Amino acid sequence: MTEDARLLKYREQHKHRLNYMPWLYWSLKPKNRVWAEAWQQEYQAYLMDMETIEIGENCFISPLAHIFAEPGRKIVIGDNSFIAADCTLHGPLEIGNEVAINHNCILDGGRAGIKLHDQVRIAAYCHLYAFDHGMALDQPIYKQAVRSQGIEIEQDVWLGAHVGIKDGIKIGKHAIVGMNSMVTKDVAEQQIVAGNPAQFIRLRDQ
Repeated sequence: MTEDARLLKYREQHKHRLNYMPWLYWSLKPKNRVWAEAWQQEYQAYLMDMETIEIGENCFISPLAHIFAEPGRKIVIGDNSFIAADCTLHGPLEIGNEVAINHNCILDGGRAGIKLHDQVRIAAYCHLYAFDHGMALDQPIYKQAVRSQGIEIEQDVWLGAHVGIKDGIKIGKHAIVGMNSMVTKDVAEQQIVAGNPAQFIRLRDQ
């Protein structure tokens, strides 16, 4: 194998690693940062051409993510944020600065939208749905009206892996939601909650 071929194979494997571990993008050596930035700039330009999306500076968006933002369902992504592989994002979404969305997450903004403030950390396999079906027995669920109240996650919130957030929820800044939790009611600032449904455990400063 020639040195050029070896380098190309290494680069493809490095891209694959970054798709699933995007935080490594910011610690790349200068020689790797050059090709990685060019790769990201090309893909992000494609996204902004194809979808109704705004992307801030110094972001990483995996080409293996599925991002849909038709007119009326805009997605805005702040600076220094990342979206990992196998995520599905459907606007309207407002994503702040330094936000981390790890692999296999689903965020669907419904009509009212999802807002992630700065420094939100979302671990793998989290699901946020800003809509809900009616459940009356007079007709099948698929025929019933869909409501959308929206979801808001304030600054410096950490959602552990496999967390679900239902429509209409607000999570206050500096809160933590434990792994495998289902959030069915608002979470106040600095609270640690866990369980299905999520229950208050303690405050972060205790």
